Amino acid sequence: MYRIGWFSTGRDKTARDLLWTIWENIKEGIINNLRISFIFSNRIEGEDKESDLFFQLTKSLGIELISFSSQKFKRKLRKRGLAGEKKGEVKLINKWRNLYDEEIEKRISRFNVDLIVLAGYMLILGEKICKKYPIINLHPAAPDGPKGTWQEVIWNLIENRAQRTGVMMHLVTPELDAGPPLTYCTFPLRGENFEPLWGKMEEKLKKKSLKEIEAEEGENEPLFKEIRKEGVKRELPLIIWTLKDFSEGKIKVKAGKIIKNEAGQLRL
Repeated sequence: MYRIGWFSTGRDKTARDLLWTIWENIKEGIINNLRISFIFSNRIEGEDKESDLFFQLTKSLGIELISFSSQKFKRKLRKRGLAGEKKGEVKLINKWRNLYDEEIEKRISRFNVDLIVLAGYMLILGEKICKKYPIINLHPAAPDGPKGTWQEVIWNLIENRAQRTGVMMHLVTPELDAGPPLTYCTFPLRGENFEPLWGKMEEKLKKKSLKEIEAEEGENEPLFKEIRKEGVKRELPLIIWTLKDFSEGKIKVKAGKIIKNEAGQLRL
């Protein structure tokens, strides 16, 4: 049995959909020889209504939940570290990350998993845990695309008038979203559905800056919503396909290197 640990902040419906879809595909035998040994979240019950819904789903599936609040862990050090990071000073935030990750390791070491999957996990992992476990991450961009959260990625795509984007699963390294890709797919940001939305965006940009549009409309901006919708549509089959390949031995990670056998780019 191939055992995985599932890391998620549980911050939105997409996080729940990802977990539910993988669980259903395991149950139906589409992904063979795979077991989710535990789910880890950096939130605890009561911190956010969305993560509380995620915890309810986890319990209903009968998967062991481990939750440990990142917001409440060494608050002063975390606050100073995040402030320093904005100025390019990473020593304190890296110290906090490694200390927090040590607490994670204490809680998950008994499971002896083969792989850790980050699916909507909103923290950057420290160097120690990246070296100890093979870890993969779902990222809402193509291998050569923008880094950061899915919101940051989409605004970056809009700012640069991108022609294409994608989603990928990549190996996690201490450097944010910089690990080598395992699997990915791409899709166009032009065509029938997109052209009217790009046109409206260009009209808005004649009157306002992109930052102003972001502040006023946020995730409800029509072009932003369409890009997100098309990305999410592909995230679910991509993560299924990738974990299926891991469980069947088509993709392996050894000593920080990816070994592929009959695996490659997924076209959707």
